[in-house]
Amino acid sequence: MLILLAVVAVAVIAGVLLLQRRRSQHLKSRFGPEYDHELEEKGSRSKAEAELAKREKRVSKLDIVPLEPAARQQFVERWTDVQAKFVDDPARAVAYADALLAEVMSARGYPVGDFDQRAGDISVDHPKVVEHYRAGHEVAVRHERGEAGTEDLRQAMIHYRSLFDELVGENERSPQPEAAH
Repeated sequence: MLILLAVVAVAVIAGVLLLQRRRSQHLKSRFGPEYDHELEEKGSRSKAEAELAKREKRVSKLDIVPLEPAARQQFVERWTDVQAKFVDDPARAVAYADALLAEVMSARGYPVGDFDQRAGDISVDHPKVVEHYRAGHEVAVRHERGEAGTEDLRQAMIHYRSLFDELVGENERSPQPEAAH
């Protein structure tokens, strides 16, 4: 009887370890660099994985949709305007870029509460560019405190552009017109 209980206990422990390993592999695969970011942020694998799983569950309940072609075109035109404004007023252009990203997220179906929530939600579907979003936002916050110059703001625009392209460009699969013969 004791041997049977020991075998069952070992099997249960092995099963739990296997499930944890599979969960870790799934989260690493899904979140990529965001997995490492959360691990560093939380300080423990279990806390980081719990946070990532919570995000994944939360975002799965959202109705995330691609942009309609007309909305996509409007956002692209507005981004072009924001970039043009950078020459005359870099700080305002970065603020506009941040606001425009929030509008794109909202149009796609992401909630646009506080920044950390937005970044967390975006990390589920766009883990490779969420770091750009954080970096751009960090520069904007530093600029508000008088700690970032024009070159920093230029870098913020580059970071924001990475996320913008990812969010807006997803349904850019429309057929290209054929060249006239």
